Amino acid sequence: MKGKIIKGIAGFYYVHTPEENVIYECKAKGIFRNQKIKPFVGDDVEIDTENQPEGKGTIAKILPRKNELIRPAVTNVDQAMVIFAAAEPNPNLNLLDRFLIMMQKQKVNTIVCFNKMEIVTEEEISLLKDTYVRCGYKVLFTSMLQRDGVSILYELMKGKTTVLAGPSGVGKSTFINIVQPAANMETGVISEKIKRGKHTTRHSELIFVEKDTYIMDTPGFSSLYINEIEKEELKDYFVEFLEYDNECRFIGCSHLNEPGCAVKEALKEKKISKIRYDNYVTLYEELKDQKRY
Repeated sequence: MKGKIIKGIAGFYYVHTPEENVIYECKAKGIFRNQKIKPFVGDDVEIDTENQPEGKGTIAKILPRKNELIRPAVTNVDQAMVIFAAAEPNPNLNLLDRFLIMMQKQKVNTIVCFNKMEIVTEEEISLLKDTYVRCGYKVLFTSMLQRDGVSILYELMKGKTTVLAGPSGVGKSTFINIVQPAANMETGVISEKIKRGKHTTRHSELIFVEKDTYIMDTPGFSSLYINEIEKEELKDYFVEFLEYDNECRFIGCSHLNEPGCAVKEALKEKKISKIRYDNYVTLYEELKDQKRY
């Protein structure tokens, strides 16, 4: 029987079988451990339920992976969607840029969503939109409270596995409850098991929405480290810099203090967002200091 791992906790893997819409609690065969293969959330697997108690099974085979993310640890992802509040709390755009860099490094397309649009001005919406559309991202504004824009998000997710991320309190849970009201019921068995065990940390979890459509709910984050990136490669993840890169006087220009820097010239002419450039400088300094110590 084929299914998808939607959660892994303390050596147990919870496998959703789309045809039955049932979740099986499975252990992985010892052969995976011997081969140093660890099943991941998102893995498509074959499970054996013969001679097992009802609702139990064994993972017999892990099917080939389309891709594999390190953070969050998940496989077979089609895209990421990052949700920030447009206000209350004000969006931490440095944190947003960190997430975008992380996904870009892992070659995952990202949709940027600003929620709570009902409490911000057109001017504020315009600034956020201009800042991120210019970098090539799909930017959407929603009001989960008024159900505004939710159907557009839903359409973008159909037939895909989407990593949903963002800080706590921005409307992620509301969105999940709108698109899959049964999400809490479906994962109730797992939630109870975790509560009883010593593992109280919230883990990443896939939620089945409809045929071929899954959302990966990840724990809310208030900080992200991008320490696996070298400071010299950071500029490559700021897409809007790339068209000016070749016009800089010096090859390998870091776009900080060098004379004849085309990126700084574009910044002066407001062709590049000051918000994004300031975030670049902050992250560059952080990476530089980190390598030093």
